Amino acid sequence: MRLQFGKRTVLGICFCLLTLVVWSSPATGQQRPLVTEDPEPVGDGLLLFEGGIDYRRSKPYPVSGLQGHLFSIPTFGFNMGIGSIAEVQVDGISYQRLSVMDRSEGPLSALVNLSGNTATDMEDIIVGTKVRLLGETDHRPAIGLRFATKLPNTGNESGLGLDTMDFLNTLLVGKTVQSIRIVGNFGYGILSDPVVGNRQNDVILYGLSIGSTVTKDFEVVGEINGRVNTRRGEPPPGTDSSGYIRVGARYTTGSVQFDGAVISGLSPRDATIGVTAGLSWVFDAVGP
Repeated sequence: MRLQFGKRTVLGICFCLLTLVVWSSPATGQQRPLVTEDPEPVGDGLLLFEGGIDYRRSKPYPVSGLQGHLFSIPTFGFNMGIGSIAEVQVDGISYQRLSVMDRSEGPLSALVNLSGNTATDMEDIIVGTKVRLLGETDHRPAIGLRFATKLPNTGNESGLGLDTMDFLNTLLVGKTVQSIRIVGNFGYGILSDPVVGNRQNDVILYGLSIGSTVTKDFEVVGEINGRVNTRRGEPPPGTDSSGYIRVGARYTTGSVQFDGAVISGLSPRDATIGVTAGLSWVFDAVGP
């Protein structure tokens, strides 16, 4: 399925880009509320902890046939610096609650064990490693690689998961140009078919984020991030194109950073709109 860019999406992209390019203070690296990965690791011996809440309105689950408003609370993740050029990541530690607004037939709807109008489950955890290959210079962007695996923690019995394991591989590029930090991601994902066990779908992964500081403590950020189906014809259920726009801000005080963003879906398979808010905390996990 191809991505569909409606009027709402175009306006969101324009707002994101035009707002961010007008500021004139140095930009910092990327983290919550964005998901586009910066090639710069968190730092040797440092631990980046992230937590927050997410809300997605009218989110469809075509495999189970459910659709509703999704709360993810709390959401947790952490990045641990391994040396000066690498980090280990664990993301997606979250409890999900879907207020079901509509039910239809899906490929695995018969497996859904749901009484009432509420579905709950844990989110799929993503375990990954990021390595910086080249550091940033005046004439060259920083370049890195990220390898990640999505674990099948969310069961198809709840209607929220696929019970599949996916592999994600991404090239990361980041460059600070005057006041703007620009980060790009490009790669591929191997997504398992939740219905036919010996099938998969290879998708293109993409991301583009921009961040700029208004003051030394306050920063505005935005991104477009998602995946594109590459299969001819109908893709395996749950592996079609998907993407979101995020526009938000971050405020830093000491070693803690607070954030918030508005989220808009890019395709009919995505939630129409949502919000996220949370915080990030960086500290020395090794000590003296």
